[in-house]
Amino acid sequence: MNPQIIVESVSSILKGKEDVVLKSLVCFLSGGHLLLEDVPGVGKTTLALSLSKVLGLSFARVQFTSDLLPSDILGVSIYDQAKKSFVFKQGPIFHNIILADEINRATPKTQSALLEAMAEGKVTVDGITYELPKPFFVIATQNPLEQYGTFPLPESQLDRFSMRISIGYPDKETEVSILRGENPLEKIDKLTTLVKPHEILSTIQQISRFYVSPDIAKFVVEIVSRTRNHPDIILGVSTRGAMHLINCAKALAYCRGRDFVVPEDVKDLAPYCLVHRMVLRDGVDGQALIKSILEEVPSP
Repeated sequence: MNPQIIVESVSSILKGKEDVVLKSLVCFLSGGHLLLEDVPGVGKTTLALSLSKVLGLSFARVQFTSDLLPSDILGVSIYDQAKKSFVFKQGPIFHNIILADEINRATPKTQSALLEAMAEGKVTVDGITYELPKPFFVIATQNPLEQYGTFPLPESQLDRFSMRISIGYPDKETEVSILRGENPLEKIDKLTTLVKPHEILSTIQQISRFYVSPDIAKFVVEIVSRTRNHPDIILGVSTRGAMHLINCAKALAYCRGRDFVVPEDVKDLAPYCLVHRMVLRDGVDGQALIKSILEEVPSP
């Protein structure tokens, strides 16, 4: 599995966003889930579709609305007259990659339907537990500006996302080329699948066994400890957050051609793995705060 070729292939559709594509792939290979926080129309759906196509994985998009029910995501048991029993009809969550579009527009009850799936890779319906396909990757989106009719994600759910990133607007030259070219969604059909499912699972398992030195582990613990004692932070990073940062750093090391983590891997991903897990005081810039902490903590 060649991560560079995958990034280049997806970037041919999502032009000028190689770094965003790389971070998305890193999140996927870490075994975690991704939160895209951005305004509409910058390519969130295009990113999710392109990744699924290149990776050769099944894909489903769920538009979250205030009247969406948990059963609309998980599935429902229907009585079969012929069999004289209930038959479970799988919902869209039974795909490899799920795009949970505008997740904060659904009620907390519906949002919580994703918690078990994201944490354990399975869902329970009517007392019966069903395993989800592997790999399983949730890409959730939300608009950071539009708050009317939304239900903000609680800290417990934000903590399930390994990374939060933004795509942002393209630069002017890229935007001109996009406007002069064909619809990016039409180009996705022309993408070639570059990897087989068993290779993906093997790679994810391989990455999970990468070496993390005691010094790197202490480095991460020191970073998250400072978020718990900082005067501008009401709620610091949990142990789960530290684990996700380590897992993502392993995946980034793999994409950079190594089988061990170095401090630069941690530093490059810390703002995207940690900021959304913190509760900040009003007016505090989380990205700048994490960067200042990284400057204060000595590298091993």
